[in-house]
Amino acid sequence: MDLLNITSQFLSFSTGMAESFGYLGIFVISLLGSATIFLPVPALIVVFAFGGILNPWIVGIVAGAGAAIGELIGYALGYGGKGILEKKYGKDLEKTKRWMEKHGAFLIIILFALTPLPDDIIGILCGVINYDLKKFFAASLIGKIIMHVLVALAGYMSVQWVLAFFTL
Repeated sequence: MDLLNITSQFLSFSTGMAESFGYLGIFVISLLGSATIFLPVPALIVVFAFGGILNPWIVGIVAGAGAAIGELIGYALGYGGKGILEKKYGKDLEKTKRWMEKHGAFLIIILFALTPLPDDIIGILCGVINYDLKKFFAASLIGKIIMHVLVALAGYMSVQWVLAFFTL
């Protein structure tokens, strides 16, 4: 199977989930989209589309919460593999931990979570350096909710614009 086929199948599955289960379906889609490590899954397209159909604020909050929970997979992967990585990169990891503490790890996590930057890497790194799980989740939740609300609002505004354009 190629990536285009996988993406197409995921979009089909996602649309069906969102149509059948509404907000719960959007939550699950976002969770799955964020739980995949290093594999781009187009969950934001569903958030954009259903932000134009359902309440965009609720879509954004529900999708952001699902995405933040999905990011815990990366954290768990890093936490579980830290023994292996510490043997090889122990000094570098300690430097990274000090750098993150000095420069505000919480804000760094929020910034990665609310942008298309590869936040899987940050999640894995936070697990490896044993960054506080509650702080990691809170920062991810804030960033993911902001991003998903903006995407859902963009979907809502797009639908409103198209409707206004065609009803002139």
